[in-house]
Amino acid sequence: MAVSIDNVYQKVLAFANKEQRGYITPQEFNLFANQAQMEILEQYFYDINQWSRQHGNDTEYSDMLSLLTEKLSVLNVILPNQTVTSGVINIPTVVYKLGSIFTNNTQVEIEEVNYNEYKHMQLASLTKPTLTRPVYVNSTSSLNIYPSSITSIDMSYVKKPTTPNWAYVVVNDKTLYNANISVDFELHSSEESELVYRILAYAGISIKKPELTQVAAQVLGSQVQQEKQ
Repeated sequence: MAVSIDNVYQKVLAFANKEQRGYITPQEFNLFANQAQMEILEQYFYDINQWSRQHGNDTEYSDMLSLLTEKLSVLNVILPNQTVTSGVINIPTVVYKLGSIFTNNTQVEIEEVNYNEYKHMQLASLTKPTLTRPVYVNSTSSLNIYPSSITSIDMSYVKKPTTPNWAYVVVNDKTLYNANISVDFELHSSEESELVYRILAYAGISIKKPELTQVAAQVLGSQVQQEKQ
């Protein structure tokens, strides 16, 4: 399901080199590639928020919310039976966005609250967290689970995609693709075209060819408009 980084790079070069617009080095491409990948990932959450407010449709392959969920599934991770020590569990460094968290034994969902909300909950016995109404506070690198008697949880999250890298070897002064150490884009295969145009938009700025950026931006704008119709 991943997107081949070499496919994207060759397409970007083909567009950029047309009419001698300029050459994009592998180093530049890799920087733009990672930026484009992260932008696409972040856009998923904005789009899901937007489409979740609208009614879907009964057509299996055209419901946007379902399509977005499918794209995100490439990066979904489920971690069962995670040990909680004294009410605290460390967040894996690869987490981009937390999903659902449940108590492992009773499968009660643990609600996220901020620290101030938790402190107010502690003021009255009726609102204090319990095993049937647990909560957690996200402290960036760890989760504080309440009540602290919870010792195991199941959690899901969207992981940060691996940084893409078009690697190469130099032979007779030419850069040749090295598939052995290259890293593909960790996105759904349907995102290949958007990656190409997003990278081209950055490349146009880098090689001082604004018309390249304009063409890429126009194509991306058309795609967005089509999706929202």
